[in-house]
Amino acid sequence: MDLESASTKRDMVVLGLRRKILGRELERGERLRQDQVAEWFNASITPVREALRILEAEGLVSSEAHRGVRVAGVDVDRLKSLFVTRKLTETFAIARATTRISRHELRQAERLLEALDSASDKGDAMGRNSRNEEFHFFFYDRCGLPALRDDIATRWRAFPWDLTLDSSDRLNEVHSEHQAIVDAVRRVDPDAAAGHLGEHITNGFLRLAESTSGEPIADPFDFDAD
Repeated sequence: MDLESASTKRDMVVLGLRRKILGRELERGERLRQDQVAEWFNASITPVREALRILEAEGLVSSEAHRGVRVAGVDVDRLKSLFVTRKLTETFAIARATTRISRHELRQAERLLEALDSASDKGDAMGRNSRNEEFHFFFYDRCGLPALRDDIATRWRAFPWDLTLDSSDRLNEVHSEHQAIVDAVRRVDPDAAAGHLGEHITNGFLRLAESTSGEPIADPFDFDAD
């Protein structure tokens, strides 16, 4: 197998495993046997090992001596770090994007929001997460700083989207938060767009952190919070 084919296989396994984890086909803490993963994707062991190393760097899998590789659990301290860096970078990116998006382009974001709502109504968790990512990155792709966009994407992949709450109350809140973002961009108000996005990211984090730890978590942006 040449190097290009090997990297293609590796990337295929990375994408496939990421989808299985975030689509809840694989449970947190579940063991991943390399031979089984290779069988799933019709791949050899080498690209599987490389794929698992990439996913470990993203925080989606973990490896321990004598225990093998498992789907990673959620570490609250790491989750806090992801939240803080996501909020800082994503609000900055959308503020920059707000003045760069035309009304014609914004119609695309509205269609993505409609598709997101449709997936949510159907209870399609994987579709909902995919449409949610497309909606957010519609803005980040237009921030004018490709390296920043790529940095955001790295943190986005490490976030435990499979554990986000999908109660009807939260889904209704998410819709309102997304709509507020779109409305602020339509008004060409960078500060409001960043503010609404920051609130959206914060609300999602606080609910996820509480469901993960079993108790309320203080907002890490509060300087007095540990």
